[in-house]
Amino acid sequence: MTSEELPAPDAAPAEPAATTFADLGLDGAVLKALDDVGYETPSAIQAATIPTLLEGRDVVGLAQTGTGKTAAFALPILARLDLSQKTPQALVLAPTRELALQVCEAFEKYAAHLKGVHILPVYGGQGYGVQLSALRRGVHIVVGTPGRIMDHLDKGTLDLSELKYLVLDEADEMLKMGFAEDVETILADTPDDKQVALFSATMPAAIRRMSKQYLHDPEEITVKTKTQTSANITQRSLIVAYSQKVDALTRILEVENFEGMIIFVRTKNVTEELAEKLRARGYAAAAINGDVAQAQRERTVEQLKNGKLDILVATDVAARGLDVERISHVVNFDIPTDPEPYVHRIGRTGRAGRTGDAISFVTPRERSLLARIEKTTKQPMTPMTLPSVDDVNVTRLARFDDRITAALEQNERIEGFRDIIAHYLRHHDVPEVDVAAALAVVAQGESPLLLEPEPERPARFDRERGRDDRGRDRDDRRDDRGRGDRYDRDERPARRPRGSGAPMATYRIAVGRRHRVEPRQIVGALANEGGLNRDDFGAIQIKPEFSLVELPADLPRETLERLDGTRISGRLIELRPDRGAPRRGDRDRDGRGGGSRYQRDDRPRRDDRYERPRRDDRDDRPRHDDRPRHDDRAVEAGDDRPARKPRHKGPRDE
Repeated sequence: MTSEELPAPDAAPAEPAATTFADLGLDGAVLKALDDVGYETPSAIQAATIPTLLEGRDVVGLAQTGTGKTAAFALPILARLDLSQKTPQALVLAPTRELALQVCEAFEKYAAHLKGVHILPVYGGQGYGVQLSALRRGVHIVVGTPGRIMDHLDKGTLDLSELKYLVLDEADEMLKMGFAEDVETILADTPDDKQVALFSATMPAAIRRMSKQYLHDPEEITVKTKTQTSANITQRSLIVAYSQKVDALTRILEVENFEGMIIFVRTKNVTEELAEKLRARGYAAAAINGDVAQAQRERTVEQLKNGKLDILVATDVAARGLDVERISHVVNFDIPTDPEPYVHRIGRTGRAGRTGDAISFVTPRERSLLARIEKTTKQPMTPMTLPSVDDVNVTRLARFDDRITAALEQNERIEGFRDIIAHYLRHHDVPEVDVAAALAVVAQGESPLLLEPEPERPARFDRERGRDDRGRDRDDRRDDRGRGDRYDRDERPARRPRGSGAPMATYRIAVGRRHRVEPRQIVGALANEGGLNRDDFGAIQIKPEFSLVELPADLPRETLERLDGTRISGRLIELRPDRGAPRRGDRDRDGRGGGSRYQRDDRPRRDDRYERPRRDDRDDRPRHDDRPRHDDRAVEAGDDRPARKPRHKGPRDE
């Protein structure tokens, strides 16, 4: 066999060439704009949608957030615009002002090389004057929210008689926000021969019905993924009590290497409160919610984009449609009650092929929500533990090293200080390393560089922590349902099982249900002011006028002094050991300690001014769990008559 007859060596099969935007039917100025922004290959939803829209067919696109849906409908519209027509040719409906502005910015970016294209954002919160002037001059593309579009239609200031393209972006969110009637009105009042594209992250029944009613033989395009969340996003969960969320968040911010972050909460009030707490801890944070003026919201988002702001605390609606490249982390400070908002929330990171992190705080009662989200997204969250003091200190030292390294690279500035330090060393007998350490102290200021190590707790706390947490959760639920009164008759809160360690004692504080206090407020106030840990707390029972709290019996004097001026709900707590005996005001009008032991009137009477009689006031028999104690009720009553002989002799009578 000659060399010419020898078989050629096995060659690797040629890989199919990657699809380009030119292969999809786009050309000219649009492709040049895509090159400018660095787009090389289309995403799955873009590759499937662009050719279909260029053919003139209606489309229903089902794809998760962050997959490139905006370019999927914007590029075909720009490629087919008639620049000679001055009335609007394309209308894009978005659920929020932020998303409308985001889509408008994308259109302007893709139309950079198309001369004479006019794009107008139309949304509430902006004055009508700017919008009316632009509409009179003539626009080709209108991007707006349903409410403001309906206002212009009612006033006759928006002419959609020659509309060719209509896009519903984030259609599921629009219906969820109550825009269904407005959207259907707009669909019905625009030309029948228009091309419609509907994009949604989910496909509820209402979206399905709308597509059948208003779209003509639509092509349904679904980007199939194994999960409903992007594979580029690392999802983690942390089980944490509600009262410890802020502290947990602070530690996570210490150890996570983030560039920009969005923290989602449920209510508008919490956005402001949490942003203020983060600013007090030295973070560049701001809040956006429905009450923030539109101009301020736009400035805040711009600050997040240019790096003047690192953390944005937001509600679901306020952050809808945000696409900021710097967002590397999303934190669900309050986990959503439905899987759909979760998908949209974490879609703010890991967009357009970038990686991202999503961390969700889950209270013990919310484990079922976590399971439901994991089942819907088909992707379990990785459990994470709260960063320890050592973790925080390691991170702080690493960043301190980085600051030194960065400073050493500034040769010109170092040269100016080198002579100053040399002069100091010549006149002071101090090692150079001590001078460097002293300069570090000056740079650090009063705040310590490292956290103090956590005190070690006895092992018994670890064994009982789960049981105690469940018990406190049950108490919270009783208070939330307003059924705690039936437990107010107990002489003392039930003691949790103790090991062989230090005993617990019951303390009384002068705030109760009438002052609208909750167990978490009590734990937070005492822990913060007294330097206590969560494991230092036993049972907590909230009475109408006061509360009983189990704390270590051997609280040091300095801790009690720190707690002396503590306030909860604006009231001094007046912490003192609970002796079990009622005050003088607690007694019946007839001067007796609490009535006959057969009297069952343990409900509050109209003339009671302080609190209900306690069960131990009605019966002088020792209970099996009572400890010996002296009875000073006769002294309190001011009765100088000889004491009656008790029916049953108990430890207190001896």
